[in-house]
Amino acid sequence: MAQVLEFKLPDLGEGLTEAEIVRWLVNVGDVVAIDQPVVEVETAKAMVEVPCPYGGVVTARFGEEGTELPVGAPLLTVAVGGTAESAPTSATVAGGASAADAASAESSEYSGNVLVGYGTAGPAARRRRVRRESPAAPAAAPAPVPASVPASVQASVPTAAPAAPEGPLPVISPLVRKLARDKGLDLREVRGSGPDGLILRADVESALAAAETAASGTAAVGTAATRPAPAVAAGTGVAVGERVPLRGVRGAVADKLSRSRTEIPDATCWVDADATELMAARAAMNAAGGQKISLLALLARICTHALARHPELNSTVDMAAREIVRLPSVHLGFAAQTERGLVVPVVRDAGTRTAESLTEEFARLTESARKGTLTPADLTGGTFTLNNYGVFGVDGSTPIINHPEAAMLGVGRIIPKPWVHNGELAVRQVVQLSLTFDHRVCDGGTAGGFLRYVADCVEHPAVLLRTL
Repeated sequence: MAQVLEFKLPDLGEGLTEAEIVRWLVNVGDVVAIDQPVVEVETAKAMVEVPCPYGGVVTARFGEEGTELPVGAPLLTVAVGGTAESAPTSATVAGGASAADAASAESSEYSGNVLVGYGTAGPAARRRRVRRESPAAPAAAPAPVPASVPASVQASVPTAAPAAPEGPLPVISPLVRKLARDKGLDLREVRGSGPDGLILRADVESALAAAETAASGTAAVGTAATRPAPAVAAGTGVAVGERVPLRGVRGAVADKLSRSRTEIPDATCWVDADATELMAARAAMNAAGGQKISLLALLARICTHALARHPELNSTVDMAAREIVRLPSVHLGFAAQTERGLVVPVVRDAGTRTAESLTEEFARLTESARKGTLTPADLTGGTFTLNNYGVFGVDGSTPIINHPEAAMLGVGRIIPKPWVHNGELAVRQVVQLSLTFDHRVCDGGTAGGFLRYVADCVEHPAVLLRTL
């Protein structure tokens, strides 16, 4: 007889307590193998595919796409073992065997892997998706929600599994799905312009624009008497527009920056520097052949050497013990703007890397950030942050420290400006550098010394040769 097991949202590590369902990877009636990814969720740190530790037939799913669930809430139920008659579905596999038997033949037990951060780590051969080949019978009622789950979450859990869509939606990007979901657009009504009818972001935006135009035309027909009075923000008397939930990446950014401002007594100093020689040095390095070196990599090299001279800024503060904890390695975070919001990937052991290695790692992490595939480990453990806001076309900024770090270096755009060079007025490539630091770990003299060393290296890259 088949046994129905409940799989709950696992601990995703790094202090994460909830996740939003972005995309279901299986339907009710599908056969799943042990450690097969069954759902894609978005945490405050990254997109994560969650694998199921059971092998069997999916009998129920809990939560629609877009639902936010806490760790420990039910995700799905799986019928494990048994025969075709005992499994709560009529799904079959090739050869006429029942879906439950097929799953049981591969494994009918728990994988035993610990689900933290990246899911389970079973053999690659098991991590495949087995789709049903005949329509499934109506699923059995879902397992009851544990009493420990908050009432607000219980209310959002369906009493029966949602009907499976008629055929897969031609959508690959979870960002496209999220955009449509946030705007209330049914993707089944969108015609894709990509290869094989693939729905692209542009298709969703066009459909939203068309819906907005249609809605505007309908609204114009109505009379003022039938229009509801606009909502007013409490205590302001100002009409309320759109409300945007602070969750996911946006919520994590809000929490971290608020904590930084609340806990860290920060101060900022800045200086303009002539980056003409640095730009010339980079051009000469890239002209010599081999891998191209990014400007960010050269700035990172300068940062790590400056931190070696001023280790106070590569530290954190333990207020419970009333201690400044200096850190032996530089794990360099860098700000990356994505469609999901601002994220700060971390380059491990940046102080031991060459310019080529730094360029490769920056490129890898940036690409993962844009795809939304950064892991929690990619986004944690930083000891110092480099923020190149010059890419937004601005000259200066006052960075907010990435708690619990002690400092952040901001770099503005590099543009031609009048500059006194060798006693004469000339047009040079000038950049503004700003350093925000935790005043608990050092005073202005140390922070100024760090920033001045960085500026000297930018103006005269040969200064670095003294420390090589």
